[in-house]
Amino acid sequence: MTDKEEEIVLRITIPEGVEVTIDGRNVKVKGPRGELERELWHPGLRIEKTDGEVIIRSETVRKKLKAIAGTFASHINNMIIGVSKGFFYRLKAVHAHFPMQISISKDGKSVVISNFLGERKPRVAKLMDGVKVELRGSEILVTGINKEAVGQSAANIEQTTRIKGYDPRVFQDGIYLVEKGIGSG
Repeated sequence: MTDKEEEIVLRITIPEGVEVTIDGRNVKVKGPRGELERELWHPGLRIEKTDGEVIIRSETVRKKLKAIAGTFASHINNMIIGVSKGFFYRLKAVHAHFPMQISISKDGKSVVISNFLGERKPRVAKLMDGVKVELRGSEILVTGINKEAVGQSAANIEQTTRIKGYDPRVFQDGIYLVEKGIGSG
């Protein structure tokens, strides 16, 4: 069996209410929750759209091309899920020593954590574009249609309260990821 006898073919079905447009290197997905656009290109891989599905194909069967084709398929699938259902991350604020105050900045582009471990200067976590944050008591709900932006924003909030120089078994204060999934949470 040689490389020319087989080819990589990955198929992603497009659900109703979602519109996929492929223009050269750009893949645009439009759905009821919004619109996402991404540039996906690699030499040797072609992304095509047929009736009701997106096909990723390659003429050669190589490990690296197969891996990149799988990555592209995951990106397109995440875009389809994002514009139809959305993604959420739920975080919980835990404090044993000093009660921290969590607020969203006026422009909505960052989360401000005050009085963390009794610090005078507030800590600020940056939010990515297209991400919404809701405060429900000690819970923080991060939602959006772009999986990477939602995950990065949740990670920024979690990393903002990382403690350096103290024993993490004793000082367990911070904001921690509790749940993540598809939908609005």
